[in-house]
Amino acid sequence: MNLVAAEHLRQIGKPVPRLDGGPKVSGQTRYTADVVLPGMAWGKCLRSALPHARIAHIDTAEAKRVKGVLAVLTAADVPRRLFGRMLKDTPVLAQEKVRFAGEKIAAVAAESLEAAEEALDLIRVEYQELEAVYDPVAAMSPGAPILHEQLKSYRNLRLPLPDIPNVHSHVQLTVGDAEEGFADSDLVFEQTFTTQRVHHGYLEPHAVLVSIDGSGRILVWYPAKGPYAARQQFAEWLGVADSDIVFQLSPVGGDFGGKGSLMDVPICYCLAKATGRPVKMVMSYFEELTAANPRHPSIITIKSGVKRDGRLWARAVKAVFNSGAYAGFKNNETINLPGSRHGAGAYRIPNVKIDAYSVYTNSVPSGIMRGPGEAQIAFAVESHTDHVARGLGIDPYEFRCINVLKRGDRLPYGMRLESDLGKELLKRLAALRWHSSQNKAPYVGRGMALCVREISLGEANVEMGVTDEGAVYILTTVPDTGTGAHTIFRQIAAETLGLPGDVIEVRLGTTDSFPTDAMVAASRVTYVAGQATRSAALALRELMLEKAARSFGCNRDQVRIINGGVHAGGKRTLSFAELAARSRSRGRVLAVRGNYKVQERSGAASFFAQAAEVAVDPETGAVKILKLLSVHDVGTIINPLTHQGQVEGGLIQGLGFALTEDLADQDGRVIAANLGEYKLPSIMDLPRHQTLLVQDLDGPGPFRSKPIGEHSAVPTAPAIANAIYDAIGVRITDLPITAEKVYYAWKERQRTGDPLRAGREPEDGDRRKQPGRERRCRSI
Repeated sequence: MNLVAAEHLRQIGKPVPRLDGGPKVSGQTRYTADVVLPGMAWGKCLRSALPHARIAHIDTAEAKRVKGVLAVLTAADVPRRLFGRMLKDTPVLAQEKVRFAGEKIAAVAAESLEAAEEALDLIRVEYQELEAVYDPVAAMSPGAPILHEQLKSYRNLRLPLPDIPNVHSHVQLTVGDAEEGFADSDLVFEQTFTTQRVHHGYLEPHAVLVSIDGSGRILVWYPAKGPYAARQQFAEWLGVADSDIVFQLSPVGGDFGGKGSLMDVPICYCLAKATGRPVKMVMSYFEELTAANPRHPSIITIKSGVKRDGRLWARAVKAVFNSGAYAGFKNNETINLPGSRHGAGAYRIPNVKIDAYSVYTNSVPSGIMRGPGEAQIAFAVESHTDHVARGLGIDPYEFRCINVLKRGDRLPYGMRLESDLGKELLKRLAALRWHSSQNKAPYVGRGMALCVREISLGEANVEMGVTDEGAVYILTTVPDTGTGAHTIFRQIAAETLGLPGDVIEVRLGTTDSFPTDAMVAASRVTYVAGQATRSAALALRELMLEKAARSFGCNRDQVRIINGGVHAGGKRTLSFAELAARSRSRGRVLAVRGNYKVQERSGAASFFAQAAEVAVDPETGAVKILKLLSVHDVGTIINPLTHQGQVEGGLIQGLGFALTEDLADQDGRVIAANLGEYKLPSIMDLPRHQTLLVQDLDGPGPFRSKPIGEHSAVPTAPAIANAIYDAIGVRITDLPITAEKVYYAWKERQRTGDPLRAGREPEDGDRRKQPGRERRCRSI
């Protein structure tokens, strides 16, 4: 599983324990909810019980009389400006109407949490209920209720939009001519897949503390994955300069994409301004599950044209994402959910058309989650890949080998691929015989899924220096969201400086520290922030050697950094503290800054695959995962411990997406509104797992490393679905794959004996395309 780093590397490639491990398990780590300021008040919000209604009247008189209540605010008391990560469509408090059950209507600040909650119970709201729509396809239909009548006035709306009700984003990607490609195909397959709403499942709920100092400067404690992006959003909403706001970096108790929006920051600020006190707000898990920003449910239709020899020739993808009531929790409206760009999968298809729609409904607003849109698309694409292969009578593994992307191929969004490692991953799977369905017990099946992902863009800044006491430090404003990023930074710096890692301190700055910094997203932290750290460490090393050489009166080439000091042979030795003091006396502090910025995609990419072995009980439909295999195209692994943690953590999230997690609603109200009913995988659900790493010697990160963060979460669900089909000949196209779905699909197959209706792929004799018409293969 581990790859051995080059022999000359001393820190890189070592399983160094995480810096944050001890403080977290001992309870010393102070999260946002743990911060207490003098005179601090508590804030809470009243939320709508209806999914769509006009607000006729709000009576707050009784609430204001509760002892300890300091302020009660409604939409009339806060700025009417809308906010959002990209599209500005979200009000601080519901204005004329509510658009989902759980939307904030009023806010209370009180001296105690109990007083705030008592006041909420006394606020009276009169509604005029409106027709609601929960299904995105229904929301796109003529005559559907319009949720945002003023959509075209919203800032950052991407135009033009199709004339379709409630669509706030439509993106189309094309390669070649899809229609001509279908006409030239020998066989055409079409399927529709659906995926569910999923919560991130982080341990730390959203929390925020806002204080306004005597000069009017706004201080914010908030577990933001991107403090600078959050500050920019907040400043835009307030209409002030970024410099008027300071985000204090707080430890982040899990993110997985969910902590990139402002959430309660604007209303917390309004309460702080109204009371003249610092105000803290902490969401309960009921609020998290019913009103945060979960993964988008989706409906994805894929049509593929193939040649008789197995070559994919044309593809049309229509992806409809349920945005819920607001789109402000997404960060890039120009490409919809970025995962939609992977509609062609890891395969060369000369003619492709991808249409992705984001649609308003009266449901919980959806946001970004690990592999945004990619997990949904991968489930559809890789399930469909198996379906097409079996329809052609070709082994699914061999079908992938025929069509896998190669160096020089272009992806649907224009990037030219510079990797052939997709073929190598498939070869490794073949060597382990994970693709083979031979020699297995009844009702046991094996399935796989293959994906590709390009390396992301970004910019990062780091400061490194030596204190007067001789300590070496790294100053960063990139949060460690639980991935071990700060441990990685320290290893990179230690390797570059030739020091033991434990002598380097990692410090957290604020948004005053740098002009900007990287957001924890898109598997890019080690890439951009790691390269910035290496750049700073190299610059610090050169500065120290130069200053030491000047002090010793020798050539810079004669100076070495050894064991926490600088040496020039003989007895010429200076400690870091002495070197820092001498440098300071000459007017130069031993501190430097490193910056790394990636603006264009290089063609570097990572291939990754998941294979699953399952057993299905046809009497109950229960699915047991016997074993999972993760295969990853990697570069130099900086820390095998944290690297494997990312592999296994993503796999567990993929397992929940595949089998257990479903933030379902009924008439717009979330049913699983607590963690007892919302089934996150536990240790009892985890199967045997093996990781196989295929090394790329040309990674773009520091020491030729490559990303890993989101990869294993993406292909897990389709690998399991394909294994279930291999076990019992039933294809489930609707996540999560529950025992009930498997049981009834199996019974339908038994009842009808129709392989198409029951989910079995067509027999060889059914595969010919009739002249002048398409043969479409259906499955459950």
